[in-house]
Amino acid sequence: MQELLKSIQIRVNDKIYLKDPESSELGKNIVRRSIDMIHSMGLEAFTFKKLAIELSTTESTIYRYFENKHKLLIYLISWYWGWLEYEMVLNSINIADPVEKLGNTIETICHPLKNNIEHDHINLQPLHKIIIEESNKAFLTKEVDIENEDGLFSNYKRINDRLIKNIKEINPHYPYANTLASIIIDSSNHQRFLANHFPRLTDIDKTGSDLGSFLVEMVLKTIKTDR
Repeated sequence: MQELLKSIQIRVNDKIYLKDPESSELGKNIVRRSIDMIHSMGLEAFTFKKLAIELSTTESTIYRYFENKHKLLIYLISWYWGWLEYEMVLNSINIADPVEKLGNTIETICHPLKNNIEHDHINLQPLHKIIIEESNKAFLTKEVDIENEDGLFSNYKRINDRLIKNIKEINPHYPYANTLASIIIDSSNHQRFLANHFPRLTDIDKTGSDLGSFLVEMVLKTIKTDR
């Protein structure tokens, strides 16, 4: 199973990039090294010029793959959500009880690396930290509506759709399933961000060890039924 997951091809909307980075070793290196650099220095300090120096290539070469670092960030985030969807499906494929499935799904979202899954050219540890620290910057922009219409956030929305379906399996009459699903996803990252930078604003520690349990309890009490 480990080898299978390492080689899975994650689908990313082709409007995000100019040239598919999966199509060449240089493209894969651009993705691999950009993850390390954005993780270490942050998106604001990261530039294609610095990336080109690290790769011993030119800025123009990198621009053949991505229009700008904003699109590169969207690519990384979209790839992550696509990968996480595989994890969610595999971790719940044999679970029939919807409550157990919901708990398993939320735990997977909160602790996506607990199975120590690796990927051939993407380091998931720093990528997950980028999701926690930088992912909101991908859509808190003036261009978000246009990018959304182009389907750039489809992988993210599919995660939300799976949670909605799971919530409705437990309580089909709950009227705020869309809102609750997006709160779960946002909290899985935002509470970890708070733990890292504003610890007085959360009861979750930096490891996020209790985050899944908290969210499961919150959701089940929110959508409570007679079962």
